[in-house]
Amino acid sequence: MSELYMLTTITDRKQLPRFVALYQIQSITTSLVALGHGTYTGGTGDYLLNHSEKAVCFSVVTGPIWQKAKRVLRSTLHIDAPGVGVAFIVPMSSIGGRRELAFLTEGQNFQRGEESTMQGTNRELLIIISNQGYNDLVMDAARAAGAHGGTLIHARGTGMERAEKFLGISLASEKDMTFIVSLTKEKDKIMQSIMLKAGMNSPAKSIVFSLPVADTAGLRLLDEEEEEAAAKPPDPAP
Repeated sequence: MSELYMLTTITDRKQLPRFVALYQIQSITTSLVALGHGTYTGGTGDYLLNHSEKAVCFSVVTGPIWQKAKRVLRSTLHIDAPGVGVAFIVPMSSIGGRRELAFLTEGQNFQRGEESTMQGTNRELLIIISNQGYNDLVMDAARAAGAHGGTLIHARGTGMERAEKFLGISLASEKDMTFIVSLTKEKDKIMQSIMLKAGMNSPAKSIVFSLPVADTAGLRLLDEEEEEAAAKPPDPAP
């Protein structure tokens, strides 16, 4: 994937509509919104305590679109002022499906290139967006291809009404986002299994993409099990 990023925006829930409206003007037409709660109480003290109900917005952007959006965030929403919010981007490595890619990047003049890779990484974060209530179907498909587990977040999608144009189907606004950390070498088969068993031809209507993971902690035992399995000689043929 060439110059494509996941844009994450964190702001006060009451301010979220201003961010979404600005993004839509900048051709960022599809977003997933989840609710959160602020915990930081230093620096501006009571101001942040009184504005602790947060929204987290996830979008897909190209590099040029992000640069334009960042300038407008600063000039129009004054995002650099304390308490307004924060936005950051993370490079993406792949999106499963050409139609899904077109849906997520409509209007951004994105040309698909080679998959991006980050040197020295051996894991990827898979993010699966599916209709709410079908996480079991998604996880069954992922486990069938070697995934071990995932984390579920409830979200609401914006721009879902455009799905029929690109995907030939309608999508519900209420969404599940499932996060799975996988080995890079196993990423493709897990994504393919999800697309086959829980993709657009299933009730889950899943879209899946991946982000490179620079480093991990807490997966040592899983790493050791995988190393032992890889070193184990194959069973003799009957």
